[in-house]
Amino acid sequence: MSWSTKDIPSQAGKLAVVTGATGGLGYETALELARAGAEVVLTGRNRAKGADALERIKAEVPGARASYENLDLSGLGDVKAFADAYAARHRALDILVNNAGVMAPPAREVTRDGLELQFETNYLGHFALTARLLPLLSAARGRVVPLASLAARRGRIDFDNLQAERSYSPLASYSQTKLACLMFGFELQRRSDANGWGIASIAAHPGVSHTNLINNGMGASSAGGFAWRHLGFLFQPVPQGALPTLFAATDPAAKPGGYYGPQGVFELRGEVGEASLPRRSVDLAVSRRLWDASEELAGVRFPERAMAA
Repeated sequence: MSWSTKDIPSQAGKLAVVTGATGGLGYETALELARAGAEVVLTGRNRAKGADALERIKAEVPGARASYENLDLSGLGDVKAFADAYAARHRALDILVNNAGVMAPPAREVTRDGLELQFETNYLGHFALTARLLPLLSAARGRVVPLASLAARRGRIDFDNLQAERSYSPLASYSQTKLACLMFGFELQRRSDANGWGIASIAAHPGVSHTNLINNGMGASSAGGFAWRHLGFLFQPVPQGALPTLFAATDPAAKPGGYYGPQGVFELRGEVGEASLPRRSVDLAVSRRLWDASEELAGVRFPERAMAA
């Protein structure tokens, strides 16, 4: 479909939280939500970058209702503190975009919680954040947008090596987290339908976009870094890469439980449409086992019934 930011419906009166919003896809998502009238909370790990992103949005969108809060998805304590603080100030949440991520650091890194960095930042931190904000999302009948990746096609949930303790492959670990994000999005919708939470979980992927994710993770000297520097024509511009996320977050035609991405060759770039599903992403038994394992690791529990508004 030919869909652009001009097609975003008015978001006036809506509250949105975007993780990883100090640059790249998260920044573009927050910018366009603010432009459409939403009150947006940008989150990230670096206060200086957060202040700069906020200043740029307010310069681009005079009168924008936007703020910045620190949120490190690689710390479950940080996730709880952010969610508690947000809930103290707001009674509802219309849009949660689970965007933040790190990609394929060359050596295995461990968070303060003792978990593999990519697993906690890309997936488990967002799982915990969604659980803690679920009452507010339910009150607004809001949307959750998990960010997947083309790498999810190569992913496999290895329950014997979730934290890459037995062996670490940068790209295999990254692909596992992105498959986990997608499976979480689908399972979240199934459980919302079954338990009456009233939310819509709609996943998206950006194709191959010219963000700093590769340089910040794999490194500028990696093969991916070489492609980023010298083969830029393979990547679509960041604003274009953010369109599937924005469609999932705002458009009435986006289907609960759906998955959206570019429609060009191999879904690398192009117009927004329904993305192809990795075969492993629809494995119900693995999805349920991953959900149970994630609740244990994150120390959270999703309710098994509808919540009062």
